[in-house]
Amino acid sequence: MKVAVEGCCHGELDAIYSHIQNLETQKKYKVDLLLICGDFEAIRDKRDLQTMAVPQKYKRMGDFHKYYTGQATAPVLTIVIGGNHEASNHLWELYHGGWLAPNIYFLGHAGCVQVNGIRIAGASGIFKQHDYHRGHFEKQPYDNSTMRSIYHIREYNVRRLALLSSPDVFLSHDWPSGVEQHGNVDDLLRRKPFFRSDIESNQLGSPPLMSLLRNLKPSWWFAAHLHTRFEARVQHDPPGPPVVAASNPDEIAIGDEDDDFEVPKDTTTPQNQDEIVLDNDTETVALPPPPPRETKFLALDKCLPRRQFLEVVDIPTKKEGSSSEGPMAVVLSYDPEWLAITRAFQPYLSRKREQATYPDPDAAREAVAREWDWVQTHALPKLGAECRVDACQRFVQGVDGAWQQTDAFVALLEVENVVRP
Repeated sequence: MKVAVEGCCHGELDAIYSHIQNLETQKKYKVDLLLICGDFEAIRDKRDLQTMAVPQKYKRMGDFHKYYTGQATAPVLTIVIGGNHEASNHLWELYHGGWLAPNIYFLGHAGCVQVNGIRIAGASGIFKQHDYHRGHFEKQPYDNSTMRSIYHIREYNVRRLALLSSPDVFLSHDWPSGVEQHGNVDDLLRRKPFFRSDIESNQLGSPPLMSLLRNLKPSWWFAAHLHTRFEARVQHDPPGPPVVAASNPDEIAIGDEDDDFEVPKDTTTPQNQDEIVLDNDTETVALPPPPPRETKFLALDKCLPRRQFLEVVDIPTKKEGSSSEGPMAVVLSYDPEWLAITRAFQPYLSRKREQATYPDPDAAREAVAREWDWVQTHALPKLGAECRVDACQRFVQGVDGAWQQTDAFVALLEVENVVRP
């Protein structure tokens, strides 16, 4: 699958889609999916604009409203996460994820979906230590403080994401803390010398995200936020000792009693082609250790001319989504494991400043296992064989449209909608 990855969007959807179409023309391929790593700016109207935490001179409508109202249509399925410059009220209305516009899906404050079997997880927002352990206490109308704290990532969402089995792709706005040490940090500092103090004090990036990277071990991790392109390779599971092939229990062992008696080889005498050769060196074979698992990290710039803001990567699909006669059919599906995690952790979603005590890891995993059975029995039959998102959530324009999607999602899982006021 051809997957385009964009750094910060900053409302420049027209330019991004145009750039993709130019690449398709030049490279003679078709992009199947676009991933955007935050600062998306899903601004529907001037009311949304007032909830975006940016200096007044940067408050502008951008391109999104055209895709929301139907004046323009996203030419490729687009999955986005939130950053630190967003219409905070709009993204809160889709806390669990949902359609921002036709063919543009928000992953939620945290989430995991599948596209033709590829598991894509992500976390919105940025890390600030003083809000990390708090609940989601912000209420509308937001003031200058809560307009910002609402996009600070919470431990609640990190704990939920940590319960996932390994996804293929992870999206974040922040960089995982310390990831720069796994790439060319000297080149990064040459281009961004003002990063040096944060790197030396270990303040660059998000510690919870590095914990997730180490635990989840996704194949790809895409990020943005720092407005530069940077790639790294984070290796996991260091190789152990060589693996020795198991001996055949039915094999007749050839003794080594004559090892001390060296018989010189006659290289001039042709070998009998019918002779059976017993080579003691083949009794045990030291196999090379398996290659270590690694996460390919790629951060990209914001969408501006002459910036490295978008790249296309090839990610293998896990299931057939195309036919020999036409282009690939791209299907967005719920991830059943994430549905189970959402149900299991719903009682801990706090709307107060104080956060309820979380279950210990073993109890949390047991709860997810119970909810997995519930999801298989009650939720998946409602979604059909492909678990399609649009079997539950559909884009609806209007004042209450986003809330209707959240209502549909919590109804699917039969949990209380504590997000909606």
